[in-house]
Amino acid sequence: MEENIFDKYVRQHLKGIKTYDAVNPITSLGKSSSIDIIKLNGNENPYGCSEYAKKALSLMDSFHIYPDPNQKEIRLALSKYTGASFSKIIAGSGCDEIIDLLIRLLLEPGDNVLDCTPTFGMYSFSTRVCGGTVKSISRDSNFEVVAEDVIKSIDDKTKIVFIASPNNPTGNWTPERQIRKILDTGIMLVLDETYFEFCKTSLIDLTNQYENLIILRSFSKWAGLAGLRIGYGIMSEDLIKYLMDIKPPYNVNVAAEVALLASLKDSTNLLSKVNLIVDERKRFEVNLSKFNNVKVHPSSGNFVLCEFNSNQGIKVYKELEKLGIFVRYFNEPRLTDCIRISIGTTTEMNKLTEALSKIL
Repeated sequence: MEENIFDKYVRQHLKGIKTYDAVNPITSLGKSSSIDIIKLNGNENPYGCSEYAKKALSLMDSFHIYPDPNQKEIRLALSKYTGASFSKIIAGSGCDEIIDLLIRLLLEPGDNVLDCTPTFGMYSFSTRVCGGTVKSISRDSNFEVVAEDVIKSIDDKTKIVFIASPNNPTGNWTPERQIRKILDTGIMLVLDETYFEFCKTSLIDLTNQYENLIILRSFSKWAGLAGLRIGYGIMSEDLIKYLMDIKPPYNVNVAAEVALLASLKDSTNLLSKVNLIVDERKRFEVNLSKFNNVKVHPSSGNFVLCEFNSNQGIKVYKELEKLGIFVRYFNEPRLTDCIRISIGTTTEMNKLTEALSKIL
């Protein structure tokens, strides 16, 4: 390949880096299909955001003013919602930013990060971008984290362990006893609870016992604010101080702040929509169980992982795409026969079930 002017300036480890495989926006999906689109590939909320948030955004007149770099109103509101103290909370432009900040803060050249695969790809992506090494620990045959396997892989260059609970894309959550075993080693453990509102299981109280525990949460899924990028972390006050020092000063934009505050005022309604999604997931899982050649992995999120007979995963994915139904396919060894399906409305899930019955 012909050399360009930037080749001698770009950092070597970033040349040809494997990028994160993000889902396509609905505008581009429509170009590949002439029929109505059903988008079930991003774990997005089919009911959208709160009407409170929509109204608050429509009344905004402060787009020309920088947001508060100290995130005072956001952190106070999140403290009330989570029960964690103000000084233990930080907000970010999605959990992705907090993941990136943590890795940049803690990793030196040659250090490594552990994740438990298959899992959310941003942990490994951000590590590679920052010049670290990723050590992936395989989950067991049921996609459960085995604490002993994680602990055996920790060495003097390991700085962070990432565990998503519930895990994306497998849907299962990790029991407290497994998390405690890892925490007891003293390693920094990031427990990603992005799907907490769907499973109602959290280990946030352990942040009072373990300074090495970091909890991540998001407004993308339960509150329908994926497009505004707003997430937060709960952790030691000392670690918060470091992160506040190195984050971009205005990292959470004013629209995201307004939508977050309005959503928390409407949390009861939003959580009722979460319950609808969970009920729909359970109904869909029952329908899927009627197919002999589909294994449905138990999920505590707003999605399900479906496993098909050998070499059928990609076929089902492509056949659904022809019908305008977009789900998530992961081209990696343990998931080659699987697709992940986000839970949509009852109408959307009925259409999907009907399509699957024809394809299978």
